[in-house]
Amino acid sequence: MIQYNTVKQEACAEQVIEKSRFIAYVKPVESREEANEFIASIRTQHKTATHNVPAMVIGDKCQLQWASDDGEPQGTSGAPIVQMLVKEGITNVAVVVTRYFGGIKLGTGGLVRAYTSSARLGLEAAGICTVREMACLKFKIDYSFLNKIQSLSQEGMFSLEDILYEEAVTVTVAAELEAAEKVIELFTNLTSGGAILKEETTHLTKIDVREE
Repeated sequence: MIQYNTVKQEACAEQVIEKSRFIAYVKPVESREEANEFIASIRTQHKTATHNVPAMVIGDKCQLQWASDDGEPQGTSGAPIVQMLVKEGITNVAVVVTRYFGGIKLGTGGLVRAYTSSARLGLEAAGICTVREMACLKFKIDYSFLNKIQSLSQEGMFSLEDILYEEAVTVTVAAELEAAEKVIELFTNLTSGGAILKEETTHLTKIDVREE
């Protein structure tokens, strides 16, 4: 079950527009406090920049949306970044676009395009992924079935998350919530009832959109 889209990792990207240097910094965050720390670190890193424009969207339904124009004309920088993030359904992310003014004014429309395009470059560098609620199943099985299970994990019904080697093997697999019962049935049939389901939980997992 898809919960929301976010970015995979922290990243930055840079472009020059009409001699102004724009550097976009992007980071996945889980709270406003984490976003504020990230924004503060970029501002410290670029104390001499003309502008450090911050934006954040947080919450599985984009409940928290905040931005500042940091001295740029009102509505030309931070707000358009937030609007772009919300429109594309990207949340739990903090963005700072740093600008070193190059001497040529861009105008209202030019600023909007410059800041949003810079933020997009940052998002592309960070990579977009979906966060899904997955079933996490832990089975105890005999060693003789391990190779077959490793082979089946390549077929896509489930992914093999962990293997614990003891007197028997404990494997932890992740599957879509709606496929959990089928995976349990598969393990039962494969082992002729020998597989023991030790634990069944759910967790949130990042999935690269290119893997879908």
